[in-house]
Amino acid sequence: MCGRFTRKENFQHLAEQLGLKVLPPLSPRYNIAPSQLVACVRTNPESRQRECMELQWGLVPSWAKDSNIGNKLINARGETVAEKPAFRKAFKHQRCLVLADGFYEWKQEGKAKQPYYVRFKDQRPFAFAGLWERWEKDEAAPLETCTLITTGPNSVMEPIHHRMPVILASKDFANWIDSSLQAVERINVLLRPFPSEEMEAYPVSQLVNNPRNDRPECVVPI
Repeated sequence: MCGRFTRKENFQHLAEQLGLKVLPPLSPRYNIAPSQLVACVRTNPESRQRECMELQWGLVPSWAKDSNIGNKLINARGETVAEKPAFRKAFKHQRCLVLADGFYEWKQEGKAKQPYYVRFKDQRPFAFAGLWERWEKDEAAPLETCTLITTGPNSVMEPIHHRMPVILASKDFANWIDSSLQAVERINVLLRPFPSEEMEAYPVSQLVNNPRNDRPECVVPI
């Protein structure tokens, strides 16, 4: 699974790649956790224009009776995302890019879990494959949420954990957020581990275990 990530670099170049007209101010984040706001790029369902929005991490399907279900839906398995009731509508119609530049995973070492930070070797920003939903209940303000899709590990991740988030190649961005592309077989081919040659992982301190610790020391190697 993926339960923490970072968004600390300048995303202007990535925004230009995506053809975004406006990129909202994004403060550096070193320890993003579920239920917090994350920056997502999607196709606006009304204007059909690409936009960058902050959505709450933890998907709440439109049919849910209670928004607390989002606490259990921070990730969606790529192998079953097209079939699961919580995800299948969003998988066809409401895909998004979640902006990031690294993520954390915990490796079991004896009785303890050691956090690792995973990123590109050149430290460039990237985008996770995500899904988004809009939930409305009574008179409350609409709630827009998202989830990250996971897949099997590449060779960098394999010694650490058996899952990793899907990181999309930039050439696949347009197809991923194209809501007119609904053929499951064409979407599924994008859900693969990112090539390990471009990635690295290193151990970091236990600071990251507490989501209140959102500072540069979280990504410092130990």
